[in-house]
Amino acid sequence: MDINSILRKDSISREDIISLLRIEDKKEIDLLFARACEIREQYLGNEIHLRGIIEFSNFCEQNCLYCGLRKGNGELRRYRMDDDLILNTAELITQRGIKTIVLQSGEDSKFSCESIYNIIRRIKSKGNTAITLSLGERKFTEYEVWKEAGADRYLLKHETSNPKLYSIYHQHQSLTARIKHLRFLKNAGYQIGSGNIIGLPHQTFEDIAGDILLCKRLDVDMASFSPYIPSPQTPYRNKKPADFLLTLKVMAAARIVLKQVHIPATTALATMDKNGRKMGLLAGANVIMPNFTPAVFSKRYRIYPHKKNDSDINKSLDELGRLARLFKLKISNSRGDSLKSAIVH
Repeated sequence: MDINSILRKDSISREDIISLLRIEDKKEIDLLFARACEIREQYLGNEIHLRGIIEFSNFCEQNCLYCGLRKGNGELRRYRMDDDLILNTAELITQRGIKTIVLQSGEDSKFSCESIYNIIRRIKSKGNTAITLSLGERKFTEYEVWKEAGADRYLLKHETSNPKLYSIYHQHQSLTARIKHLRFLKNAGYQIGSGNIIGLPHQTFEDIAGDILLCKRLDVDMASFSPYIPSPQTPYRNKKPADFLLTLKVMAAARIVLKQVHIPATTALATMDKNGRKMGLLAGANVIMPNFTPAVFSKRYRIYPHKKNDSDINKSLDELGRLARLFKLKISNSRGDSLKSAIVH
């Protein structure tokens, strides 16, 4: 079947996704990206949503083979931001007109359930700002407490839908448990985000197609597909980085399959290529996540090296505005909630 026939299907199969990932002809790749953008506009309109990230702790209790925050990295200078600094940074985000704050950290149980609860409550007391949590796997009871405090979304990437690969990459964790967490979060009322990392060792096109289809089965509200960048203080330090073009093809295929799901042009994409955010938008992304973490800490949140830094946040936001206008898009002034159901606030 030719590419045009696949792109016009109502329902895309696993084999179709694999075919899209394999294409190499520039004209066919352009058709793929154009179709992804067409579907983005059909289901999500012409708006780009900004999410302001605060990386408040780089401590992590897990030892994932690919991640620079892993517990076994003894060379990383660790930090925890105090509550007041987190709140001040959150206020800076809202002052810039951004209506979603992403609280992100490694799996750091030293930030107690009560501490996270209080941070959420204090941010929520300032106005109608959406809060996304990205804290790894925590206790189900904690998810419930944070939802009660006002948390709106939870980002928990499954990384790979292949159970064998998951068990290799993650010590003392399982794909089955990760999926249980995502389903619990969905049932608890969170808008959920998941996704994978493109280019991890031993990954195949079949695995990537499975990742996209897992996002569909989980009925995610956001799906993140980011490129693998080797980190020097990990067992995978000598592995090859992801193929940048393949990452874009995955994003475009995901847009075609997942339709109205929010898909970000990730920081990792912008780290791999200075035009990463631009190319992500061309591949159907509709979310960009500028980093508001104070520079003294952001440079130590080293999941991978040479991370794209939004240290001059005013300049970064101006650039994002110009980028949106380049593609006849506009920066949204809404919270950018899931469009899958009517969510009342």
